[in-house]
Amino acid sequence: MKYKFVWRTNPQDRQSPGKWYAAPVNDGKVTQQEIAVDIVNLSSLSRGDVGNSINSLIDTIPKYLLMGKSVNLGELGTFRISFSSEGVDDTKNFTVDKISGVRVLFTPSTELRRKLESIRFEKSE
Repeated sequence: MKYKFVWRTNPQDRQSPGKWYAAPVNDGKVTQQEIAVDIVNLSSLSRGDVGNSINSLIDTIPKYLLMGKSVNLGELGTFRISFSSEGVDDTKNFTVDKISGVRVLFTPSTELRRKLESIRFEKSE
């Protein structure tokens, strides 16, 4: 994994001097089609079978998330929905417009975390 240096100041103390921090270098994107080809080469499935399976997974995950379920994808990890809300003194005063910041959280599995432990870093040129 390549890294680069970025200059940042402390957001809690803008008056303090900045420091250099290591940040990951994004080395491009892999498309759904490229992943499908890799899976085809690792299995006996056709490219159409793999493509349909990936598309079905993409269609299905949001369905379960919107039902309030977490989605566990085995050795990959788990997706779930989270959000923030304004606090109220009495629950009778709460309305759904106080909910904001809806996002999808991903928690990697133990297996994925274990694989990430073997990551090696090198400075980007």
